[in-house]
Amino acid sequence: MVKLDLKKEFKSYYKAGKEPELIDLPKAQYISIEGKGDPSGRAFAANIQLLYPVAYAIKFACKANKNDFVVPPLEGLWWFDESVFGEVRMENAPNEIPREAWQYRLMIRMPEFVCELDFKKAVDAAKSKKGIKGLDKLEWFELHEGKCLQMMHTGPFETEPESLEKLIRYSLTHDLKKNGHHHEIYLSDFRKTAPEKLRTILREPVI
Repeated sequence: MVKLDLKKEFKSYYKAGKEPELIDLPKAQYISIEGKGDPSGRAFAANIQLLYPVAYAIKFACKANKNDFVVPPLEGLWWFDESVFGEVRMENAPNEIPREAWQYRLMIRMPEFVCELDFKKAVDAAKSKKGIKGLDKLEWFELHEGKCLQMMHTGPFETEPESLEKLIRYSLTHDLKKNGHHHEIYLSDFRKTAPEKLRTILREPVI
């Protein structure tokens, strides 16, 4: 049985260069959870932990039907309330917006052969077999970003503004405007990887 690896199947989605580049992305589907607050806090870590039992429940159900796949990397959409903080430029937001005010949607992408009903069954299975609380906060989520500006950031999250500044310079030079939430794909497991070795795709939907 061939195991689907989304990172190989959708190479342009999971790869980025060291300099800003434009790509065009089709619609994708995810299991997800929304939250607000400091990403170094307990609530954020707890939300991550809610995603994986369901992701693997879906995987094992698919495997039983000979549709096995590799669970892909964690992703996150990030934003803040612009009615409160104004239009802070993306390269300044990490330093100017209080961490407790950050809003996010954590996501794990699902293959096209997975549907929302599969997700609901996996949530029910995780509840009954593992007794995990909080799974009702999970959502099935679809996203069509279309035209995006992106680049690879290597290193700790604290130095992301350096890469974000490159993205904003490219946007200004090419007259591109924001068209969605800031998107990050965590190719490295930041719970286990040294900060200087972290690889994160930074993505901005644009028009």
